[in-house]
Amino acid sequence: MKNDNSFQNLTDEELVEQIIKTNNDILFGALYERFSHVVYNKCYGFTKTKVEAQDLAQDVFIKLYQKLSSFSGKSKFSTWLYAFTYNLCVDYVNKNVLQKVHSDDLEPEDFEHLQIEVEDYSLFQLKENTLKKALEIIAPEDKMILLLKYQDDFSIKNLTEVLEISESAVKMRLKRAKARIIEAYNSLR
Repeated sequence: MKNDNSFQNLTDEELVEQIIKTNNDILFGALYERFSHVVYNKCYGFTKTKVEAQDLAQDVFIKLYQKLSSFSGKSKFSTWLYAFTYNLCVDYVNKNVLQKVHSDDLEPEDFEHLQIEVEDYSLFQLKENTLKKALEIIAPEDKMILLLKYQDDFSIKNLTEVLEISESAVKMRLKRAKARIIEAYNSLR
């Protein structure tokens, strides 16, 4: 790349391709600028403080730098990055679950008996503050798939690609996660 500013006209995928080819830190800085706010916001959804979210977002970009070459281009880079971020957030929460999640009443295994069929519109009727609390109660994996589907508007096809599981597995995980969030929500009212 002749001009360090020429990256501004590149698509995300072209920028990633150039970073992988050249290991150019300036280009990675441009990628960071494009996505740092979004990654931070996603991390903040899994943490309790701004400082913790900043640290987690920084970890995401450090690991992203190391793993960028594993982006295969099967989906948009932003889709891949969101899933990458969520996976790291889930790992973070799982590692810190004893310190972070204080749920004396509800444990993920308490929801295994649920066979509730939850329609999407039911989720949209929930009160925001109670829903946020319910999201903290459910397992991080359930939170991740719900946020990818309903906050980031991932299609079933996108979810199969980024989670690398079958369509039926995605649908089953969504069904279970929706039932768990409704159960957690109802326990908080």
